[in-house]
Amino acid sequence: MTVTAVIKKNTYFDSVSLMSISTKANQADGVDQAFVAMGTEMNKGVLDNLGLLTPELADAANGDLMIVVVTKEGTEDVEEILARIEELLVRKPPAEGETAVVYRTIESAAQGNANLAIIAVNGAYAAREARKALENDLHVLLFSDNVPVEDEIALKNLAHDKGLLMMGPDCGTAIINNTGLCFANAVRPGSVGIVAASGTGSQEVSVRVHALGGGISQLIGTGGRDLSAEVGGIMMIDGIRALAADDRTDAIVLVSKPPAPEVEKKVLAEIAGAGKPVVVYFIGGSEEAVAAAGGHFAATSQDAALQAVWLTTDPVAEVPALDAAQVAAVRAKLKPEQQYVRGIFCGGTLCDESMYALLNAGEDVWSNIQKNPEFVLPAGSSSRGHTFLDFGDDEFTNGRPHPMIDPSLRLERLVREAADPSVAVLVLDFVLGFGSHEDPVGVTLPAIAEAKRVAEKDGRHLEIVGYVLGTDLDTPALAGQVAALEAAGVTVARSSTETGQYVRAIIGKEATA
Repeated sequence: MTVTAVIKKNTYFDSVSLMSISTKANQADGVDQAFVAMGTEMNKGVLDNLGLLTPELADAANGDLMIVVVTKEGTEDVEEILARIEELLVRKPPAEGETAVVYRTIESAAQGNANLAIIAVNGAYAAREARKALENDLHVLLFSDNVPVEDEIALKNLAHDKGLLMMGPDCGTAIINNTGLCFANAVRPGSVGIVAASGTGSQEVSVRVHALGGGISQLIGTGGRDLSAEVGGIMMIDGIRALAADDRTDAIVLVSKPPAPEVEKKVLAEIAGAGKPVVVYFIGGSEEAVAAAGGHFAATSQDAALQAVWLTTDPVAEVPALDAAQVAAVRAKLKPEQQYVRGIFCGGTLCDESMYALLNAGEDVWSNIQKNPEFVLPAGSSSRGHTFLDFGDDEFTNGRPHPMIDPSLRLERLVREAADPSVAVLVLDFVLGFGSHEDPVGVTLPAIAEAKRVAEKDGRHLEIVGYVLGTDLDTPALAGQVAALEAAGVTVARSSTETGQYVRAIIGKEATA
């Protein structure tokens, strides 16, 4: 094993590009680990924790690009590996018939025809660039995270005063005028508008609407902190008003993990003035409060999509119930000591929805995104009892690509959980769409096979449940990913909602008849 480091002075790449490049570099033959990132203090801290920080890397400046490659035993041609990574860094010219316009500054870009800026730079500089865009009358999707909350509040107030959208920080999904931005899915156009403080939550509702025959007019992301007490729902309220004025939108869906109670009241107060039906899916939210505000309460993401489609199109077919015989057959295979569910998720809201299925059944659940401090499990801790982990949370992604791009940490955890004799069910999500891994199921299949081998060697049945968030229009398409999972012996749920219902039934917490 050898460690090779290269520093490219004054060579900037945005974080979205570097996440994709790092993922591809880690898949190269002979590579044990690759790290391609800007020379920020945070990234150097990650290298230090990995034992890979050399004196030269420690001296790298914020504007320098760091390439660190750890090769496997027996790999000799490190230069060839570095050359392949260099190729990934070269921006490809546009295909024949296409044109590409490159702007060096936000100010110059604002002189063109674009009216929206997507910003994906280090969090230390993100607020500055977002402010430039807003001051030049551009709507903003701020993909960057690690932006101070006081900067978020200032940016959103500025956008509000100028009548602009300020989506983010830490906003990963939007669909504006039928164009998917960042981690969005390919869905048909329609009349359902979404405002969401959750990336995968909004994706889930959009693909459920698509599956039910409806379509999406707009999907406005707010960033995960928007409904916190500090931020106060500025972007969600502005998003509701924008969709209320949008001629393409006939019904509005609001999506969020549990919001701050005082902010929830402010957001619900906007429903009456919308002039359109509003479906509210706040995980753990109050049906009474939503009804009192004149909204349509949704207890699950599936329910939110169903109501939105019913409100905008002809009635749809009922969602199939759980297969009671299948649940009983799985239960019969489990040993008495197999009592627990372990969820290993890419999507935070997908993790939350499945976790709440158990919490609402009276089960204790440990998680890195638990609201109950007594059951918070730090990212590096071993699982205990029912454990649900969101590998897309900042604890796991600090200095690393999101698991929707690079699932390596999640794959390691999958095999580790399979060795625990108390585990009955492993739950996995797979997120398709723009920006995601080109084959999320395919890259996971070896780990699934190893997990099953570990359990079988110990004489145990291990039920693995998978849910693929995507549509028939995505690349790769939904059907092929589902077929690959089923061929590997994985039980495939039909929605995020069904995922939670199924695992709850397996551990005997729900009637299935």
